[in-house]
Amino acid sequence: MPHYTLDAKRLMCPMPVIRTQDKVAELKPGDILEVTCTDPGALNDIPAWCRINSHEVISSSEHKGEVVITVKVGNA
Repeated sequence: MPHYTLDAKRLMCPMPVIRTQDKVAELKPGDILEVTCTDPGALNDIPAWCRINSHEVISSSEHKGEVVITVKVGNA
């Protein structure tokens, strides 16, 4: 399955979610998207968006001010 990355650093809410939504719209079910943000709210916002839109959060972490969320694109 293809693996993509999205740099959403230095963007504040709601832009990390909007950029994630826009990128996911370009991908196919099963693709993996790794989103890197500096907005700590993304740790809650992106997983919530994924639940609503039938995508799966594979992992999420925060380290030294960077949030990394890995999403598996669903069949939304």
